[in-house]
This record gives sequence, C-alpha cells and structure tokens, in this order.
Amino acid sequence: MSISEPAATADVPEMPAPRVREFTAHSIGGGLALLLGLIGLGAAVALFAASGAASSGAAQGGFVAAGVVVLLASVIGMRGLNTVAPGEARVVQLFGRYRGTIRQDGLRWVNPFTSRTRISTRVRNHETAVLKVNDAYGNPIELAAVVVWKVQDTAQATFEVDDFAEFVATQTETAVRHIAIEYPYDAHEEDGLSLRGNAEEITEKLAVELQARVEAAGVRIIESRFTHLAYAPEIASAMLQRQQAGAVVAARRQIVDGAVGMVEAALARIADADIVELDEERKAAMVSNLMVVLCGDRAPQPVLNTGTLYQ
Repeated sequence: MSISEPAATADVPEMPAPRVREFTAHSIGGGLALLLGLIGLGAAVALFAASGAASSGAAQGGFVAAGVVVLLASVIGMRGLNTVAPGEARVVQLFGRYRGTIRQDGLRWVNPFTSRTRISTRVRNHETAVLKVNDAYGNPIELAAVVVWKVQDTAQATFEVDDFAEFVATQTETAVRHIAIEYPYDAHEEDGLSLRGNAEEITEKLAVELQARVEAAGVRIIESRFTHLAYAPEIASAMLQRQQAGAVVAARRQIVDGAVGMVEAALARIADADIVELDEERKAAMVSNLMVVLCGDRAPQPVLNTGTLYQ
C-alpha cells in the first residue's frame, strides 16, 4: 500500500535526528578537465622528448623536471574526473568531511583530493522471508511482505547507518512482526480489523510504521504489500473447519432471512387477493410447511392429504 500520511504509529521507537543532510557538491563538466589533462600529458611527453635533444646537462635536467611536474599535475587533475550514470549518485568527502553529493549524470569533475562513494538511487525491492509469529489472539500464523523503497537522502544513507540496505531489511522484518501481533488473522467482532479481512488498511499501517523506522537512514518507502498470509500448518486444519463452519452459519442465516421474507410476502398476497381465509392454526401450518420447503437442504417430498385441512 502506498504511503498517504506521514504520521507514525505510537509504538515506533523515536529515531535520533540526522546530523547531516544532503546538499549538492560543487562540480563542473568533465569535458574541459579531460581535454586539459590530455593536453598536459602531451606536454609532458614533449618536454621529455625535448630533454633528450638538449645539448647541456642543465637544460636536460630542466626539461625533465618540468615534464615531471606537468605529468603529475595532469594525472592529479584527471583523478578528479567522475562518470555518474542515471540512477546513481556520488557522495563526496574531503579529509573525512562531507562536501556534497553529485546527482547530475555524465562526466563531472571535482576536487581531485576528495573521495567519492558510489550510491544507487534506483527503486529497489525487498521481500522478507516467511515469518512465523502469533497474531493478536495468540494463533500461530505465517506471513511475508515485499517493500518497494529507494534512497532519498544519500548523506543520511551513507553517514547515519552502517549499511542502509541491511538496515531496511532488519526494520522491515521488525515492522511486519509488530503489525502481525497487533491484529488477528480473522476478527471475531464484525467491526474489528483483521489481517485477512482488512488487507488494505493493515498494509497502509505497515507502510507508515516502516517509513518512520527507516526515515533516519534517508530511505523513502514507496509501497508495501503482504505476499504470504496463512495459518501455521499445525492449526491450519482446525482453522479451516472453523472458517467453513462460519460460512455455513452465515449462509443459513441468509437463507432463513430470505425464507421469512418469502413467507411474509405469501401470507400478504393471499390476504390481499382474498384467496382463502386462514385462521391462526392454518397460518401456523402454512408457515411451518413453507419454512421446511425453503430452508431444507434437500428437495421436499410432498405428502398428499386426502382429508380435511385439519386432518
């Protein structure tokens, strides 16, 4: 279920406030930097070639020193080049300090003395294993869920938790277990929420709780769904009989309600049409016969009465 409200449930632990937020790193287009680096490499090669053609030792030393400096400057400068693919970002650090995030795709150049960490901003799926827990009535059930998520704040995902993917997986399992013990598989009350009967409402609560749990890691929950929901094998047979009994009772109740309405309509039609005058005893007999015919689970076998109405 997609998240439609930001509020978290009351039992969600309060996460610490993030110490760092994402901002855009200073970078420039890498085309010019690549061109200058290639020119520098070419200049270094030319200087080394010129040193071999120099007549004096001092001139050779000067050309070699200049070539080494140009070569080192070109190599260091080209080290600042980065290729950023769509759906990726680079978290930039300079001597341990966060210096911003590069989200613009293509060839970019930043300070060559910085370190850049690649992080994916694509949409991801995480499906939990089949978990065995007790529902609100204490019945053992099995359930699994799939969560669709993505990294929204790369700085928080990098610096606030050790491994944001593992963090999401652990918090997803925790939220699924918590939701499972809060609600029954089937509610005994007609207006009560249940995992099987109110899947939309429950998955929405799951998404809200999960968002509150992973927000500190800079992650946004896009959708969550239950993929497996069933009673545990040791009680599945007994619960199936209970569900079948409940279905039979509900069906019988509907049949009886319909039969009573048909009897009422039949008596009203007979009275309105003045077909025959029925006293209370004959009305009772007619109601009894109609209820047997309408509510029976087998076709009725008629018995012909050759006497009077009272025999």
